[in-house]
Amino acid sequence: MEAKGICAPEFDGVKSAFEAIFNDPQERGAGLCINVGGRTVVDLWAGSSDLDGNKAWNKDTLVNTFCVIKPFAAVAALMLVEKGKLELDIPVAHYWPEFAQGGKGQVTLRHVMSHTSGIPALRLPDRNPAMYDWEQMVNVLAAEPLWWQPGTALGYGTTTYGWIIGELIRRTDGRAPCTFIHEEITQPNGLEVHLGVQEQDFYRIAHFDSAKGRVGDPYSQHLRDVVTAHSEDISTLAFTNPGMSPKRSSDPKWWAFQQPGACSHSTAGGLASFYSTLLAGRLISTEMLNEFTKEQSNGMDRIWKRPMRYGLGCMMEQKADPDASHCMGPNTFGHIGLGGPIAFADAERDVSFSFVTTTSGGHTMIDPRAQNLAALAYAVI
Repeated sequence: MEAKGICAPEFDGVKSAFEAIFNDPQERGAGLCINVGGRTVVDLWAGSSDLDGNKAWNKDTLVNTFCVIKPFAAVAALMLVEKGKLELDIPVAHYWPEFAQGGKGQVTLRHVMSHTSGIPALRLPDRNPAMYDWEQMVNVLAAEPLWWQPGTALGYGTTTYGWIIGELIRRTDGRAPCTFIHEEITQPNGLEVHLGVQEQDFYRIAHFDSAKGRVGDPYSQHLRDVVTAHSEDISTLAFTNPGMSPKRSSDPKWWAFQQPGACSHSTAGGLASFYSTLLAGRLISTEMLNEFTKEQSNGMDRIWKRPMRYGLGCMMEQKADPDASHCMGPNTFGHIGLGGPIAFADAERDVSFSFVTTTSGGHTMIDPRAQNLAALAYAVI
């Protein structure tokens, strides 16, 4: 399949590999964007955006990128840290007194952003019916007891991260968190990244489908087995209570959902440009960027059930897990989304990379499709 868009001649091998993805008849649509030194060298798209293969993927097609949005929430919080409205090491309960319930009085913003808060999941009962009600969910979180003492273990806050950071933004800035991100990050920089899609743009949203036969790496297989078979395991609760699933990608309530850690709809160009904007110093200072990308936690994550390494709201290259490598050097940082979307950057080479797809794979970290494209691009850079 021939891709549309632009590609600098030296990246023709990347373009060929992107087009080769569609040799698999299960592939529906995808986008790829690579910026080097603030210049777009690759911006490609191909395939269809609907489930029947009748609607072409366009430059402005929006893809449900799930947790790829987490670094946006982190940068928003860090912007408030720089303004003196938030502090990394003051307890969350200083700004949100109700949060101190359940032994959480010592949880800090740094703990939440580095996934060491001890509040990575919500226990039963089922929280799916309440997930679209912000007030109800933050009240649930405020009352939820710790799973372990903050700072003593890693546990990815699949959905809890977005509600906690979002509520801190709301309480210290006054704006809803997704409004803050829109007004301070995405809109001023022309980023096609939506935290709650407006109804007039619903027609642009691509629909997910799963691909058969893609089982993923051993860590991914183990996690899937746990989530399938053990309904009260902490990992199962983190991913399903409430649940973030490709099945939601056809629900208008999900399209409009404003949860700054778990739901976003974006183009590959919008995501890559976020990292280019970040590296250019237009969002936070160099000192704060260094803090954002400095290792904050490293070890076996109790939710992912694999070794993870985090900065302040970003995933970092983990030497102990080659299957999760960005394939662009040891200092890359960014975030994955459920099913295959990813966006990340390398500050040393001033490179930003994003791959978005609606054909859900079996890997829980970087998808082999994106990994291959990144490796080919890195060889050129």
